[in-house]
Amino acid sequence: MGRAVTADSAYPARYWHPLPDGRLQCDLCPRECRLRDGQRGFCFVRQRVGDGLVLTTYGRSSGFCIDPIEKKPLNHFYPGTSVLSFGTAGCNLGCKFCQNHEISTARQMDALADEASPADLVAAVRAWNCHSIAFTYNDPVIFAEYAMDVAAACREAGVKTVAVTAGYLQGEARKDFFTDMDAANVDLKGFRDDFYRQLTGGRLGVVLDTLTYLRHETEVWFEITTLLIPGHNDDPGELKQQSEWIVRELGPDVPVHFSAFHPDHRMPDVPATPPATLTRAREIALDAGLRHVYTGNVHDRAGDTTSCAACGAELIVRDWYRILTYRLTADGCCPDCGEALAGRFAAEAGDFGAKRIPIRIH
Repeated sequence: MGRAVTADSAYPARYWHPLPDGRLQCDLCPRECRLRDGQRGFCFVRQRVGDGLVLTTYGRSSGFCIDPIEKKPLNHFYPGTSVLSFGTAGCNLGCKFCQNHEISTARQMDALADEASPADLVAAVRAWNCHSIAFTYNDPVIFAEYAMDVAAACREAGVKTVAVTAGYLQGEARKDFFTDMDAANVDLKGFRDDFYRQLTGGRLGVVLDTLTYLRHETEVWFEITTLLIPGHNDDPGELKQQSEWIVRELGPDVPVHFSAFHPDHRMPDVPATPPATLTRAREIALDAGLRHVYTGNVHDRAGDTTSCAACGAELIVRDWYRILTYRLTADGCCPDCGEALAGRFAAEAGDFGAKRIPIRIH
């Protein structure tokens, strides 16, 4: 059993309104859960207590770890740097193929043993000499108030922030959530609404709206990841449509990552993604006009390398999460032809490498 939640022990949630029948509707995401006293939303971490909604996981984490930024994955956001990563528990999607289901489907709130305030996290970033903080492992949308407070503290301290999210939020919450974020990796889980409904319990259009919002109404640097699941979202025609939509609506410079699925959660009988499927997806996306397409969860030199979109020169060569070659001018351009590389770059790459360092905040 989790610890009892009272109005005095949990953080007041935003994004809700009362209904005529006495229930309270959560307006954070399109599920719009309608709750009576004591009930929790689909995400499990937003709960009605008395006459308001609370976030039961504010300031509480399932653990902290220092990762390479490429693991998020972000290949065009200060390559080679380290990022302090953490998540909480719960999720507002129900993906049958979830690769982090131990965290995202957690119902034992007392398992969140690590506590940290926004100020604690800023101090930890400085103590461990990290470049940024990532909200990840489970979707930060559901702990929006906590993530936004941390992001605001980071911005004031000059620390970069990264949201790793499925982009399943709406309205005012979407605007507020990304206000102080510097970068995001958005999971575009497929490109058919029936795929979203049957395998995630969500709707494709909401995620597309988030992507177009990021592109046209914010300065957030974002990249897209699609986990390719054999027989479910790896059809060449669907991948072509997805890639063409990205080029048309978001532009050709958005980096796209095609990642390999491994049998997990409620899909243990689906085979792992063959490397050839990732290679084919990358070729389809490049043919559709995308300039920066990567493969993930496999060893693939071509699929790890960042090349100049104009002259084809190799600019950033990687071995998994390690930077082998970094050829950019101080202002982020190709040294051979002068073409600017889309993204956020420093004059030199970071040297964190492929390490993964679990840490405690206190």
